[in-house]
Amino acid sequence: MSDKKHILVVEDEKALSHALQIKLESEGYQVSIAEDGKEASEMIETGNFDLILLDVIMPRMDGFNFLMFLKGSGHTDTPVMVLSNLGQDEDIEKAKSLGATDYMVKANAPFARIIESVTDILGGK
Repeated sequence: MSDKKHILVVEDEKALSHALQIKLESEGYQVSIAEDGKEASEMIETGNFDLILLDVIMPRMDGFNFLMFLKGSGHTDTPVMVLSNLGQDEDIEKAKSLGATDYMVKANAPFARIIESVTDILGGK
């Protein structure tokens, strides 16, 4: 059993999810990828994750509906960092009211800042 922190990246843009996976793994994290909220909801039922990085705009189940699923299924102990292109205050407030720990706008979030936030949320590796 690995003692690495396990991160679930929920992102439908394959190039971005792959880049996040490479960067996070190079920082010592274990990473799993889900392409949408539906796939992530199935993975969360069978896996144990220390953090979820969540896009909002995705097919089948968007990020807001995934956050509602987490809340309704009792998986509220796993912190969620939203990474989205939606940057309106109401989107940020909605995500946080549904349980998101942090919210970053992709266009304003270089990988170094994402990694810094991940490390802060997880309390180090």
